[in-house]
Amino acid sequence: MYSEIFEKYSEIVEKYKDMILAAERYIFANPETGFKEFKTTKYLEDAFEALGYSLHKAEGITGFYTEIDTGRPGPRVLIFGELDSVICAEHPEADKETGAVHSCGHNCQCAALLGIAAALKTPGALDGLSGSVKLCAVPAEELLETEYREELRNKGIIKYYGGKVEFMSRGYFDDCDLAFMVHTMTGEPYSLYIKSGSNGCVSKNIIYKGVASHAGGSPNRGINALYAANMGFNAVNALRETMVDGDYVRIHSIITNGGQMVNAIPSEVSVETQVRGKTNAVIKMANDKVNRAYAAAAASIGARVEIHDRPGYSPVDNDPTMIEIFKRVGPMCTDAEKVKVAYIRGGGCSDIGDIQQVMPAIHPNVSGATGSAHGSNYFITNPESACVFSAKFQLCFLHELLKDDAAEAKRVIANYVPVYKTKAEYFEAINDFIKDKECVVYEEDGTVLLDF
Repeated sequence: MYSEIFEKYSEIVEKYKDMILAAERYIFANPETGFKEFKTTKYLEDAFEALGYSLHKAEGITGFYTEIDTGRPGPRVLIFGELDSVICAEHPEADKETGAVHSCGHNCQCAALLGIAAALKTPGALDGLSGSVKLCAVPAEELLETEYREELRNKGIIKYYGGKVEFMSRGYFDDCDLAFMVHTMTGEPYSLYIKSGSNGCVSKNIIYKGVASHAGGSPNRGINALYAANMGFNAVNALRETMVDGDYVRIHSIITNGGQMVNAIPSEVSVETQVRGKTNAVIKMANDKVNRAYAAAAASIGARVEIHDRPGYSPVDNDPTMIEIFKRVGPMCTDAEKVKVAYIRGGGCSDIGDIQQVMPAIHPNVSGATGSAHGSNYFITNPESACVFSAKFQLCFLHELLKDDAAEAKRVIANYVPVYKTKAEYFEAINDFIKDKECVVYEEDGTVLLDF
């Protein structure tokens, strides 16, 4: 027997089930990557405005937010739905031109967010609650296509690669006190699941520069940028045993440009890398080692290398008090044995971690998908769980926070210990990751300097 509150919100959400499920299918059929979610944003804008919401649309980029007030003073709760897809061209339902596909479940987040918006406009939905709610359709959670995002950055359209970080830098969340979002997950038997946290990362683009020459006729006259990059990979791999267990360091790279033709020594090779870790301090330590390895590899064969580092995402640390509330609310909505809190850390990243640096927030998961996240076999096989049940749970969680003069929300805020004392201090810390540097200097006297 589930709680009366769950029954209340379940009855409300069921009225909008067709709308919620239609949104999930539309967004799945129209996947768009970060800062390109134009159709998705327009679809949701139209739906929110049809419900009677006034929207604050992000200037120059995708995404928006809106607010609803209970009419009684109290904290403001921020709830997210992420707009973007990943790229997995081998997925059978990937966009044939872009390779984009929602093998991540963000389409379900957006559908659930729409369901929450509809429910909160229903008479009686806000009864007994204090404070207000900000609903945010946010772009660009998946950290990919960084060359495109750097173009936007160079044009002054964005400052940061992640949508939540970008929105935060614009002041969109300055009036918010705590936040949550729910992600779709694969695997049974749990309906609701949350981990303690997961990694943060730095985003890197490395450009090796050599000298072109005929690969068969005069390779001795060239400097092979691809070989330099390969030695950089090997040097980084040799560093892995120096990483400390428990720091959760992950380093992974792809070559985005490996040369122009096979019969020429590659003169320029581009590499994209992410360095992940448990804390920003761990990420910086590992990143310094990686930069040294990449620079030394270039110097070993006389190549040059440019390293361009950008803040990725801060580590995810789910708020302990909100986890405690999650443990209480979950069994109100489903069988207790289907609610799981795992006190472990994951290796992935999310820009909800950046939100958590300045306010309490959690990022639980709801069942409804099968396959491997970001993989070619990922499908939403139970959209009622991933979208409809998700909306019901989130409304119950919101109710628990804002009932009784928002007592629980106030307790969360009182218990929260911020990683950074101010938003300005937070941005100063992540901006320290920004680097644009030529890392090998060849002096006239034959001295080689590494400056990484």
